[in-house]
Amino acid sequence: MENGSPINIKTMSSAPQGDTNPKGTNIVWHEASVDRQSRAQQRGHRSAILWFTGLSGSGKSTLANAVNAALFEQGLATYVLDGDNIRHSLCKDLGFSDSDREENIRRIGEVAKLFLDAGVIVLTAFVSPFRADRDKARKLVDVDDFIEIHCAADLSICEERDTKGLYAKARAGEIKDFTGISSPYEDPASPELKINTGEQSLETCVEIVLKTLLDRKVIPAKHQPVS
Repeated sequence: MENGSPINIKTMSSAPQGDTNPKGTNIVWHEASVDRQSRAQQRGHRSAILWFTGLSGSGKSTLANAVNAALFEQGLATYVLDGDNIRHSLCKDLGFSDSDREENIRRIGEVAKLFLDAGVIVLTAFVSPFRADRDKARKLVDVDDFIEIHCAADLSICEERDTKGLYAKARAGEIKDFTGISSPYEDPASPELKINTGEQSLETCVEIVLKTLLDRKVIPAKHQPVS
């Protein structure tokens, strides 16, 4: 690295972690010709999964994209996986039942892991309402690679921000299984970050995330945010 700080990546292999049970037979895992450590050394920063979770309207996508822009301006490799966008493509076959929500987050966890192995700081912005599903995504990677960020805006503020009118439709019974109204949201038990996105400015929230990335040595000191 340019600043001389070492990049510490415990898991160099891209081989699957956790419980795997592929339906296909006669398949063998092939190691990549370029590993994660090599990508980190070339780019000058670690990869990580930034998992933004919270109610609809809590500012997940807004904050994730603002952090993404700040990191990109500094020349870092980043990508945002946004809940609505993913449901237009990878998960367009899924609805909002509990089982579909579980499968939605399972797929995102696996995709985020691929970005991690590719040396990218990947920012996921999903309601991901169930603690067990988020924990499964966390267990796919090493403990230092997963940063859960709880966008903890009050429900009343989320409803005030609701430009799509989704909360009003949910309260009128027009939308079923809507998180916060007719479907529960389980707050993270011990997230790496809990940010009051309902009251703090976007600029302040971005600085909090960037400082955490700096403290966890995901990004080098030369990228320290200006206070």
